[in-house]
Order: sequence, then structure tokens, then C-alpha cells
Amino acid sequence: MGDYDELFTRGTGRPIRRPARGPAGTPRTRAADFGRPVPRAWGWPVAGGGRAPHVEGGTLYAGTSSQLCGLFPFAVSSGTSVRGVPIGRHLLTAEPVGLDPAEWLREGLVSNTGVWVQGQPGIGKSAIIKRMITGLVAFGGVAVVPGDVKGEYSPLIEALGGAVWRVGRGLHALNPLDAGPLRAQLASAVGSAREQLAETIRVRRLSLLEALVSIVRRGEVEVTERRLLGVALDAAVRAGAASSDRPEPVVPDVLRVLSEGSDELRGIVASRDGAGYRRSVRELVNTLALLCDGTIRGIFDRPSTVTSHLGTPALSLDLSALDDDDDDALAAGMLCSWAWSTALVDGAAGVSGRPVAVVQDELWRALRAAPGLVERSDRITRLNRHRGVISFQVTHSLDDLEALATSTDRAKARGLVARNATLVLGGMAEQELDALRRITPLSEGEAALVTSWAASPTWVGGALHPGRGKYLIKSGERIGLPVSLRLTAGEQALYDTDGMFGDTEGSRKRADGSAAGRAAEPLAVVG
Repeated sequence: MGDYDELFTRGTGRPIRRPARGPAGTPRTRAADFGRPVPRAWGWPVAGGGRAPHVEGGTLYAGTSSQLCGLFPFAVSSGTSVRGVPIGRHLLTAEPVGLDPAEWLREGLVSNTGVWVQGQPGIGKSAIIKRMITGLVAFGGVAVVPGDVKGEYSPLIEALGGAVWRVGRGLHALNPLDAGPLRAQLASAVGSAREQLAETIRVRRLSLLEALVSIVRRGEVEVTERRLLGVALDAAVRAGAASSDRPEPVVPDVLRVLSEGSDELRGIVASRDGAGYRRSVRELVNTLALLCDGTIRGIFDRPSTVTSHLGTPALSLDLSALDDDDDDALAAGMLCSWAWSTALVDGAAGVSGRPVAVVQDELWRALRAAPGLVERSDRITRLNRHRGVISFQVTHSLDDLEALATSTDRAKARGLVARNATLVLGGMAEQELDALRRITPLSEGEAALVTSWAASPTWVGGALHPGRGKYLIKSGERIGLPVSLRLTAGEQALYDTDGMFGDTEGSRKRADGSAAGRAAEPLAVVG
């Protein structure tokens, strides 16, 4: 009951106001504006009327109905999605933002779980990826990092309780023809399921073998050579199946079959003469021999020493030992790692029931080694969304993909970007955005925001880079989400990629509690 009772006349429904009676039955007249059906926003200017000279903005809190049940139903819903891994706050509204492509797929926000991450070096691309895989592992998922070129994910994988396999000379070997966990599935499969799985394994083996040949010779594989490789691979697989010592074929087995030359192989090159056959296959034989005796000898020409399963929370194939080698060795290592991890994920599909996050960093370094690698890598690593795979593909610039050898490769590389439903864009130059606009729509405001993160506006040192930890999340025609990510102290130690520069002035100021240090303080996200 207020100062005045609201009564509705019968028939009209119009409010009529009458004075409320005081203790002695006399009316209390306290305001001139009695005709208003509701008080002003600042309250009635009378005693007890709730008058406030200034109304401050409310404090934003986010929580679940079980945590804040006393406040439910909430007055205002959140404007951004808070489901998923908390990756920071919205730069304009300060609302917490979560990212989980699998959850977004379930909610119908995206059509697939692919994420394309792009931005200039040093703005924190790997930081947001590491935050994502840390959160997804905490939610019960598995993180797989195939082909970690710099070894920058290894400390995090080990901290998560995962396994890190370091591949290189004198280290672990990776057999490109190893079926991995799919071998056990093939042994237990029957009927048409067995035939389908056997053909899948064969296609991947053959695609990877062709890719390695393309890398070594820096050129395409001819049609006749593809047939020769297929027949020789089948013969090596049959020989391995009949052997109890080494069931999986290796590249030297394929080389031996080609060198010996069966009737079927001789028929492919249309030469029954031994010398004529050897001349026909000489180029292919020498290429395979370089895989066994050349600069990458001992890495991809022997049985795999890498073994793992998705029972661990995370795993990584560390290729940092090959980082200083030629592009040939590194590209071969990345493709073999991608193929091995894909077999691992497929072998566990439907068994573990856990979502898997796969990170392909430094993507361009593998694709530029030789023509045709875009198509073959896509064939090797193609992941299906119904298998619970969240894929992150990371690169610095679309110019890296535009530098591929052929126009066909460049067109297919652009398709790699377009097939990802979610884009995470860091600071970059205007010309980069012009290329991205051919793939995803960007408003003038979004473009201006991303370019403003590209470089510091002054030459004064010691401040945090304007683009560090800032990202624009885009998906389809929706307005992008500008997000600021701040790392906890533990994350700063695990995610550091600038350790080679030692104790810089900026790091000392952050340790002293400067403005840059306060910008890197932990961010509490409720959700």
C-alpha cells in the first residue's frame, strides 16, 4: 500500500486515485502530481517516495539458477554466450564470453566445429588456443597437438597430465604407413565394416606416401607412379600381414617391392624387360630411397615408437627437433603427425565418448613444401563433426596460403578457411582484412577494431601491446564478439612464448605491478 491506493472503476478500467487515510482519518496530501499512475524513474519527490537524485548503473553478475536461486528469475538475460570455456570479457559490455564449438553446434549457432585462428605474430594466438584446450580438458575432453613445430605446447600438455612424444633423429620415430589404433579395429571388424575400414586405411596410407614423394621431389606425382605406389603398397601390406614380427609395413618395404618388380608392376609400365622396367621406375625408386637414406633418414623409415591412446587427457607430437631442418623434413613430419593423430582419433571414435580438440598450428609450413599437398593433407586429416572433434587451424596470414605453388592449391587453401564455422581474428593489417572479406563479412567497425590492434600508436616502450590478448570472434553474418583475454599467473608461466628474450623491461614492470602488469592480472569469470 503506497501513499495513494489505485482503484479501478467498474467497466472502464481507468485508475482513480484517492487519498490514503491518516491515523485520524484525515487525508494526506504530499505531492502535486497525484494524477500519475506510476512514479517517475527517480521516485516520488515526497517523504518515503523513494526519491533519488541520481540513479547509478547496476552491477552485472552472471550465474546459474542453482547458484543464484534466490534471485531467479533474473531481471535481464546475458547478451553473449557464456557457455563453454571462459575466454575473457566482451570489450564493449564487459560480459563474460565463453567459447565451445561443440556446444555452439548443439545449440544450432554453427554448422561445424572447425575454428580458424589468424593474427600477426605475438598477439596471443597460441594463448587463446591453450586456454581453450585447458578448459576443454577440464570439461572432460582430450587435447591432441599433432606436429608441434616449436615445442610450445609441450609444457602445457605435461602440466595437464598428458604425454609428449618428441620426434626426430635419435628420438622417437613415426611410421607414415602405421595404421595406429585402427589396426585393432580392423582385426575385430567383420563384413562390410571391415572392408570399409580397410579401404580407409589404404587411402590414408597411399595419400601420405604420395605426399612424401611430392615433398622429396618438390613436384607432382604422375598417374603411372600413383598406380605403382598403390600396387607396391598393397603387396607390402600383404607381406606384413603374413609376418608375425612386423605386421605394419614401412617405406623400405614398399621400396623393395618396387625394386624387385612383380608381373603386375611390369604390366603397369608396359615393360616385360627387366632393364626397361628399372628405367621406368628409376625416378620413383630414387625418390623413395631418399626417404630412407636422405636428410630425413631414421625418422619416417622405421616402425613407430610412438604409442598412445585417448585415455590420457592430452598428447602432443613435438617436432621442435626438426624446426631448423629444411622444409622437406618439417613438412614430412607435420603430415605424418597429422595422419597418425587422425588415426588415433578415428580409432577412439565412439569408444571414449569424450570430445577431442585437435590443434594444427603453423599450418602453412606443411602446405607450401610441394604442389598438391593441400588436397592430400585434407584427405589425410579430414575429421567428421559427428565424431566429436573440435579442430583449430592456426596461421599468421592468408598470404601464407596465397604463396602456395599452384592456383589450384591456393583455391583449395581458401576453402580450408571457409569450411571453418568460427573465426578468431587477432590484430592484423588492412590488406589482410581485404582478403578475409572474401570469406566472411566484416563491418567497417569490426575492421577498424582489428586493425587498431595491429601496432602500438606510440614509440613509448614498457606498455602492453594494444593487440595482446584481444580477439574478434566471427561466425557467419552475426556481429562479431570482441573479447579481451587475461591470463592467470599460472597461465602466464605455461603459455609464455617469449622466454628466449629473457627478462625484458616489460616483464620487469609487470612484476613490479605497473599498468601493464595490472592488465595481465587474473580475470574472474562467473558462468
